[in-house]
Amino acid sequence: MTINPDLQGRSYPAAEVYDVGREKIREFARAVKATHPAHFDVDAAAALGHGDLVAPPTFAIIIAQRADAQLIEDPDSGIDFSRVVHADQRFIHHRPIIAGDRLVAELHVDGVRAMGGGAMITTRSEIFGLTPDGTGEDSREPVATATSSILVRGEGQ
Repeated sequence: MTINPDLQGRSYPAAEVYDVGREKIREFARAVKATHPAHFDVDAAAALGHGDLVAPPTFAIIIAQRADAQLIEDPDSGIDFSRVVHADQRFIHHRPIIAGDRLVAELHVDGVRAMGGGAMITTRSEIFGLTPDGTGEDSREPVATATSSILVRGEGQ
């Protein structure tokens, strides 16, 4: 199956909420060798003006990849995950990710470019923090934008 060129411009709505916990931040920080005390110690984070532990900047990948899964799992996409090579990842942070955040991400397919028998697909995950607004709904605050490019190799590549 080939990559559906009509993916460009498609958006996938925010799905499940990701609850950021202290231990999740600590585990991620250890995994990526981030050693700043604000990732491990609430008092160190408070000394920097934060209300709780601060996640390393690349922590946003957890939420972004959950959004990317909607595209990968979309049967209309034509993406065979066994043929995917991750090409690029970038983050723009609007504010730090803090323990206690409730995050969601909307996925936007910004580009689909044929390359030989495969395709380069560029996506953008807009990550929002949810806060109850008193009406039974949640207000959404921009937290980060994650831009990713994947190469889906064609047959024989």
